Amino acid sequence: MTSAPQPVTVLGLGNMGFALAAALLDRGHPVTVWNRSPHKAVPLTDRGARLAATPAEAIAASPLVIPCVIDYDALYALLEGATGSLTGRAVVNLTSGSPEQAHQALAWFRSHGADYLDGAIMTTPPGVGSSEVMFLYSGPREVFDAHRATLAALGDPLHLDADPGLASLYDAALLGLMWATMTGWLHGTALVGAEKVTATAFTPVAIRWLSTVNGFLTRYAGQVDTGRYPGDDATVDVQIATIDHLIHAAVARGLDTALPTLLKSTMERAKTAGHGSDSFASVIKVLAETESK
Repeated sequence: MTSAPQPVTVLGLGNMGFALAAALLDRGHPVTVWNRSPHKAVPLTDRGARLAATPAEAIAASPLVIPCVIDYDALYALLEGATGSLTGRAVVNLTSGSPEQAHQALAWFRSHGADYLDGAIMTTPPGVGSSEVMFLYSGPREVFDAHRATLAALGDPLHLDADPGLASLYDAALLGLMWATMTGWLHGTALVGAEKVTATAFTPVAIRWLSTVNGFLTRYAGQVDTGRYPGDDATVDVQIATIDHLIHAAVARGLDTALPTLLKSTMERAKTAGHGSDSFASVIKVLAETESK
C-alpha cells in the first residue's frame, strides 16, 4: 500500500520554479503555486495546480514548501507578512545563494517554527524531473528523509551533510568544474576547427577522453586527501613540457592562448613550490593557498 502524493507549494514561477511545479504535477502531487505575476501560473492551473493569492495562503496549503526565486533578498521580501504560516512546515529552499546565507536561513526559518533544507539544482529547467540529474541538499537529515520521496520527483536527491551550507558550496565548486571543462572543450574545438574538423566530429572523441580523465580524478582524490603525490604516472614537469605543445599549436593557428597560458602558469607555481616531480594532483597546493592577512 502506497501513500498518496504529498501536497507541495512552489513559491516563484520563473523558468526554474515553473519547471519544478510542472515536474511535481507530472508525478501526481497536489501543487499550490504563488508568483508575483499570476498570469505565469496559467499553464500550471490548466493542469490542475492551485494558484494562491498570497504567499501566506500558498504556504498554508502544503506541508512542504519549495521557494525558488532570484536571491535571498527576494525570498525574505516575499515572506514578509507570511511568517505566521511557516509554523510546522518544511521549507526546501532552492534559491541560489552562499553557504553563509544558508546558515542564516536555517536559523531564520527555525525561529519561525519551520524545518529547513538548503538545495542546489544541478541542471537547467529542461532537465528537471529526470532521474539522471542531481539535486543536492544539505541540512537536517531527518527533514530530508521525511520528504525524499517527494523530492525525487524533481531529480535524483542527494543529501550531503547536516551542514546547511554544503549544497551551495558544492554548487559553486561544480559550476567551476563545468565552466572549466566546457571552456577547455571549446578551446579544443577551436583548435581542431582551424583544420576544418567539425565540432560534431571532435566531440565524441573528447567525451571518450573524459572517461579516461574520470580515472585520473578518482586516483588523484586519494592523493589529495592523504597529502602525498607520487609522480608515478606523469609529473608536473612532464605536464609543463606537454602543455607547451598546446600553446604552440594554438599560436600557429592564430588562436587565443589565455587558457593554456594560465594553466601552465599554475603548474609552474607548483614546480616552484617543490612539486615538479610530483603528480598533477599536487597543483592543489598552490590552488588552496590563502592570502596572508
